[in-house]
Amino acid sequence: QVQLIESGGGLVQAGGSLRLSCAASGRTFSSLALGWFRQAAGSEREFVAAISRSGTSTYYADSVKGRFTISRDDAKNTVYLQMNSLKPDDTAVYYCAARQTVSTSGYYYTNIQYNYWGQGTQVTVSS
Repeated sequence: QVQLIESGGGLVQAGGSLRLSCAASGRTFSSLALGWFRQAAGSEREFVAAISRSGTSTYYADSVKGRFTISRDDAKNTVYLQMNSLKPDDTAVYYCAARQTVSTSGYYYTNIQYNYWGQGTQVTVSS
């Protein structure tokens, strides 16, 4: 089992920045590939960003490319999502996700590829 706890959400004005954190416990963090997803009110959960076990491979949704950065700190068992140039359309509940994998460079960008999910953190961007 893996437990994931997100933090760092809040209210920010358009153009501002936030950094989300997701702390993991229960499994060797270095065995996990990680991702961030989001779900706006009335919408389906969508992929945001992913990072491989090694941290050398990352992948982003087109809507956030160039504005968001995913990173991981294995010493702290934490994955981050740095969000810059935020827009009102970024308003959503953001979820951290994890899966065990033997691939060091693989990343995953669909819901069903992840086994473990956090409880979510709300991000609201005002115009």
